[in-house]
Amino acid sequence: MSLGRGGRLKLDMFTHPVRKNLDHSYFDTNWALLENAIKEINNHNASRLSFEQLYRTAYQLVVDKFGHRLYAAVREAEAEYLRGVAERLDLLPSPSFLPGLKYEWERHMKSMGVIRAFLLYMERMYIPNQPQLAPLNQLGLDLWRDGVVRAPRIAPRARALLLEAVARDRGGELVDASLLKAITSMYMDLGPVVYRDDFETPFLEQTSLFYAAEAASLLQAADCPAYLAAAARRLEEERARAQAYLCPASAPRLLGAVERALIGDQLPALLDLPGTGLVPMLRARQYDDLHVLYRLAARVPGGPVMVQEALGAHLREAGKALVTDPERAKDPLAFVQRLLEEREVWENLVEKAFAGDRQFVYTVNRAFEAFLNLNPRSPEYISLYMDDKLRRGLKGTSEEELESALDKAILLFRFLQEKDVFERYYKQHLAKRLLQGRISSDDAERSLLVKLKTECGYQFTSKLESMFTDVKTSRDMMAEFRAHPAACAGNLELDLSVQVLTTGSWPAQNSQAVHCVLPREVEAATDAFRQFYTSAHSGRKLTWQPGMGTAEIKANFGGKRHELSCNTHQMVVLMLFNDSDRLTTREILAATQVPDAELRRVLQSLACVKGKNVLRKEPMSKEIGDEDVFSVNDSFQSRLYKVKIGMVVAQRESDEGKEETRERVEEDRKPQIEAAIVRIMKARKQLSHNSIVSEVTRQLAVRFIPNQQVIKKRIESLIERDFMERDATDRTLYRYIA
Repeated sequence: MSLGRGGRLKLDMFTHPVRKNLDHSYFDTNWALLENAIKEINNHNASRLSFEQLYRTAYQLVVDKFGHRLYAAVREAEAEYLRGVAERLDLLPSPSFLPGLKYEWERHMKSMGVIRAFLLYMERMYIPNQPQLAPLNQLGLDLWRDGVVRAPRIAPRARALLLEAVARDRGGELVDASLLKAITSMYMDLGPVVYRDDFETPFLEQTSLFYAAEAASLLQAADCPAYLAAAARRLEEERARAQAYLCPASAPRLLGAVERALIGDQLPALLDLPGTGLVPMLRARQYDDLHVLYRLAARVPGGPVMVQEALGAHLREAGKALVTDPERAKDPLAFVQRLLEEREVWENLVEKAFAGDRQFVYTVNRAFEAFLNLNPRSPEYISLYMDDKLRRGLKGTSEEELESALDKAILLFRFLQEKDVFERYYKQHLAKRLLQGRISSDDAERSLLVKLKTECGYQFTSKLESMFTDVKTSRDMMAEFRAHPAACAGNLELDLSVQVLTTGSWPAQNSQAVHCVLPREVEAATDAFRQFYTSAHSGRKLTWQPGMGTAEIKANFGGKRHELSCNTHQMVVLMLFNDSDRLTTREILAATQVPDAELRRVLQSLACVKGKNVLRKEPMSKEIGDEDVFSVNDSFQSRLYKVKIGMVVAQRESDEGKEETRERVEEDRKPQIEAAIVRIMKARKQLSHNSIVSEVTRQLAVRFIPNQQVIKKRIESLIERDFMERDATDRTLYRYIA
């Protein structure tokens, strides 16, 4: 350092003078000092060494350009020492081998730390400029790896004793976990490749073999719940084992090997175990055991899917037996109630056993959809169930309970593939409730319509809503009629109430019912209303539907007066007995012109229902013969003044009626399918046959699943009417005609 001109401070870099023409004896003399020090350090006898002298000596050798020889000499000295270590370890008995290996490893690493201290100048200034040379710490690791750990007589013995200790640990024996941790840490310090090749790979192979054998033994000796409990316990043990003496990176691989051996490879056999597998556990509602199965299956690839498939197959089979049982199908309400109970059971099971897993919820839903649609009467029965709940209203139940019952019914409705069939039945049942005044809760009716609209859209409920509008309009119209001169001048003998229904919004009626012959009093009243209506609405035509009406009649039975509440057909039959004491079935049919099948049901309800038998039948039987004779039952008694005589509310449709409904539904579907085809072709312009079928099915699935043959016929019809055409060369390709 000097002070230059102008008072500036000048710093001169110090450079150590390099001595030239040094002979080989110079290095040998200095190395002898260092070599002796290394031996003393390896023997842990370094207390008398002068580390300042050692550092200066090593420093001078590096400065004098002997760094390469110094590095090579240190490497050879350590290698020689480690050969002796390997020989000592080889002589140790098996119980002392791993502790000895640990002891020598720790001594070696400590010695290398001391050696690095006086070779620090070489470590920092020489080695970084020599890419082919490893740092001293890494040199020590490499020498230990090659000279000890991978020595021919050490490597297999160390591996075998280490795996044997793990096996004893798995067998329940007490082992020195700290010793095992030290050995595995040694492998890891030597590098991931050494750890993997020398320990982890054989360790995982042994693990797989061990648990494969244990799995086979458990399957023979234990049932499914016991096996699952044992597997869960073993997984927890292996997790603790990995934490105790393995590299953290080994834990996932170890647990993966155990999961494959105990769960993945055995899951199909576990699910099918006779008497204790998945299906028996489902039937016995073993929620805890099923939850263990769920947690374990989730740990292996494809495990949850396997459980879901088995669960879905079982539920479809159980559901098929439920919906195809002819005895259960006889009672629509009990049929639907049983389905709702089953649905609730499975919802609870998925929540408790499978933690509400959405995939399991989906599996259960698809299974319910599959077996519910096996019974073609399911849409009708669900509608009847809703009808029953809405008729009963709040009788014996709270508003919340009624809402809950309707919500549950909507759950089943979602699974219906033929929602248009349900719509037809629901419209019929709603019409009867509205026209017979059986609406118990207007809020419940409106609430259900909102639910149906949410599920299927506005078009699904538009006609249902217009039915409510018609009833309200008719109520206002009747108030006007009663004040109209046509009603007053006619001096009507009865109180007439007419519901004017919009054609198309209400369910179609059997045309034969139109020709029912009404009593003269009723006929006069209907003529008066017709005159009133046509005067107010010119151009409109009224068509009477007696089969949809109700009546209230005052009657005398042996001096006892009662008021009978019945439908129009029942009223027509009863009014005949004002003029006749005895009539046969054939005579009643001729006088009323009520359709034959309907008349027989009417006569059954009037003469064969206990407590409601206002007519006497000869001979007495439930079957109605053409020559059976009917008369007024003068001995009829009832504690009630007002007696309701009606058909069975939850009466399922007859086979003939079912076929007629099916035909009407199929006819209604044709324009919907055609409209969907035209919409698709108008947007896409050109499509193949399979693409049209797929897209039409997707669009209409919210209401029904169209038949492919029907789609094909609708396409042919549209081609004939020039809405679309086939490609001239590819007959499976269609083009839209604008």
